Amino acid sequence: MRRTLKFLHTMGAIGLMGAMACLVVVLSFTPPPAVLAGYALMRGAMGAVASWIFLPSLALTLLAGLLALAQRAFHNAGWAWVKLATGVLMFEGGLVYVQGPMRQEADLSAAALAGHGDPALLGQALEGEGGTLWLLLAVATVNVVLGIWRPRLIRPPARAAAP
Repeated sequence: MRRTLKFLHTMGAIGLMGAMACLVVVLSFTPPPAVLAGYALMRGAMGAVASWIFLPSLALTLLAGLLALAQRAFHNAGWAWVKLATGVLMFEGGLVYVQGPMRQEADLSAAALAGHGDPALLGQALEGEGGTLWLLLAVATVNVVLGIWRPRLIRPPARAAAP
């Protein structure tokens, strides 16, 4: 069971970081909202990556990590608890600042392209999205470092010498 959870956690992390890297690259090539057809196409692609790769990878990583942490071997491992805290931040940040807004912007740009929405509402979050993705990539990298090197963050209590 332990190897299975480690495999699932690793695969989720690979998908998660790959999706974020993909979103950073696509975001850098996204034309301004004034070029509506190109903007809607790129935002649609970003919405698909956020929904079909980013979100499932994020859920798999967090779920496998939580199940692994439930094992007794990790209860006294400080690095595992730090990974839990940053994993919760990743989940919240991923839902609130990546997946939701990207899906919403994809829908808004598709509606504007079809003539049912206001193109002036597009692109309001472009500047913040790149910074958020880079920040989440940095946190994910810290999680990988913690998982590989497993630094001793909590010292076990010293045992009293027997009289």
